[in-house]
Amino acid sequence: MAETAEPEHALGLADALTSLSGALWRTYTHPASAADSLDVNTEGWRRQGERDAIGKVVDALTNPNLPRNGYLVQSYIRVEEAAHRVGRALHRLGDTAPTEHVVTDVRNELDAVEHAERGDLSGRAKQAVCLTRADASPLQINAADDLFREHPTGTDKLFTHFDPTSAAVAAAHWLQAAADVAAEAAECDPTDVVREADGIEALAVETPTHVLERLEDGETPREVVLDLIRTAMTAAEGRIADPDALPDLIADAIAWNKQRRPGEHDPRAASQPRITLLDPARPAQDLLEDLLDGLRGCQLLYHDEVEFEDDDDRDVDEAEHENRYARINAEFTADVRTEAAANQARLS
Repeated sequence: MAETAEPEHALGLADALTSLSGALWRTYTHPASAADSLDVNTEGWRRQGERDAIGKVVDALTNPNLPRNGYLVQSYIRVEEAAHRVGRALHRLGDTAPTEHVVTDVRNELDAVEHAERGDLSGRAKQAVCLTRADASPLQINAADDLFREHPTGTDKLFTHFDPTSAAVAAAHWLQAAADVAAEAAECDPTDVVREADGIEALAVETPTHVLERLEDGETPREVVLDLIRTAMTAAEGRIADPDALPDLIADAIAWNKQRRPGEHDPRAASQPRITLLDPARPAQDLLEDLLDGLRGCQLLYHDEVEFEDDDDRDVDEAEHENRYARINAEFTADVRTEAAANQARLS
């Protein structure tokens, strides 16, 4: 940008571009496909309007709505108005405006959003791994499933190469398979596996157990994951996804408050009732973390049970202990792969 540009005008352009980027990526995180209806004036209809407005963005950069006779035409559609706002910021900069560079950069951002929608998180679209989407990409689910087939308890790559919502769908499928394997070894119900493992090592218990219970009741991994994530995304907007549950939420909060000890550093603060199982600020990532913790619990419980069965009270050296651990782990991963493959239809 030319040095003659007024600082406040340059900052105004930067702010407008930030707003436009947010509006564009919201069409990715809040797709019309995740809404209940596309009827006129419904949430789905509004989301589709936002997505359709992407085709008008580039033109608005160079032909924005400008004030005329003291009036300014503004669009109710966020994407469209955000683009006009960038155009007006460029207009204020006049000859100092880096219009060509801005148009090129916005085109790149548009391409990134469209690539992410298709499940291609390469290049600039990779920023989608930091976002929570209210829908899951079949392409991303299959890719995450392939990774789990290689590493049944997951790897950190799930957080850096995949849409976290889709990765969570695959993780729920593999958690159910691992819970079935561990439950058989421990002779307990699959829905109790993570609770049992929590006695061996501290784990996230509530969310993976909730997921296992719903899967046991016949819901699919996709249904459970998307419901939890959409509920948390609704909470992030200051709304309650299930208003019928509000009386119980209020009653729990009142009961908790009556028992709360005074003071800023109340050690019980973390136990305050929540309106959603997941962190509304990052629900997909939070869910994926908890599901992987649940998988870790299944592995722990399986090891504990099999090692107990193998224990013959002999002292074993470190090398023998490591060999036994590796053997048990190989048995666990093989059994989980078999169980997941036998129920692959759950992911379709």
